[in-house]
Amino acid sequence: QVLVGYGQLAELLAATATGLLGLGLGPRDRVAVYLPKTVETVASFFGTALAGGVFVPVNPVLKAPQVAHILRDSGARVLVTSGGRLAGLTDILRTTPDLQWIVLTDDAVADEAVAGAPAGPGHRQLRWSELTAPANAPRAGHRSIDGDLAAIFYTSGSTGLPKGVMLSHRNIVAGAISVASYLGNHQEDRILSVLPLSFDAGFSQLTAGFLSGAEVTLLDYLLARDVVRTVAQHGITGITGVPPLWAQLADQEWPADAGRSVRYFATTGGVMPRAVLGKLRQAMPAAAPFLMYGLTEAFRSTY
Repeated sequence: QVLVGYGQLAELLAATATGLLGLGLGPRDRVAVYLPKTVETVASFFGTALAGGVFVPVNPVLKAPQVAHILRDSGARVLVTSGGRLAGLTDILRTTPDLQWIVLTDDAVADEAVAGAPAGPGHRQLRWSELTAPANAPRAGHRSIDGDLAAIFYTSGSTGLPKGVMLSHRNIVAGAISVASYLGNHQEDRILSVLPLSFDAGFSQLTAGFLSGAEVTLLDYLLARDVVRTVAQHGITGITGVPPLWAQLADQEWPADAGRSVRYFATTGGVMPRAVLGKLRQAMPAAAPFLMYGLTEAFRSTY
């Protein structure tokens, strides 16, 4: 478990932005991030934006061919990933001509990977610790205004190849204001981030939390009971999920006090069955349910 304060995070974002600019990142150049939920993931997103680039979250459950499509389609110049994930991408990296740099976040694995053969034609590799080294001279990011491109989020690809949705800085801020406003987020909140950060509703857990000064707990869970355990352990006050997850959580045995800290739970991406809603009300008796709807282009704009 890693605890990061907002001051520390601001320093890490500045170091990440400086490191990316040192790699030659130009205005609106794409930085793809293929990682689970880690501090480095968050730093890569917002550090890229601070540098004046465009971050491209890649769902960590995607396989190599899907990752290759996103790298090619977005024209990513930098890929931030781990050594373990890089091993599964070796074959497809030869098909990503725009890619120039690969940053590896797990330094122990990166030592071996960086010392080995190049990952592909023209690709250079760098350790995360080198990218964010304190010795790097600070650099000012490329000038950006609110209408400039900040991120590209890819759809699930259920009706064909995933399509990139282009979001401006204003898009992202407006989404944060929308969600944080109707959920009433504030600095005493402890938000549980269970959805993928490559999903707009998952990403808005970060932005709504940052806007309100809340604490955000990042969780990559294996089993539904891991979520219940985390709610109890951290005194979580807010959770956003999707109907399949809520159905699993409704069938869990919730300890008597586990859900008493929760003041809201929100769902998106489908219908919340009445029976599931009833069980969740019992598990989290003080919580208000929010049934949310929104497009990737507009985040969770309706509830």
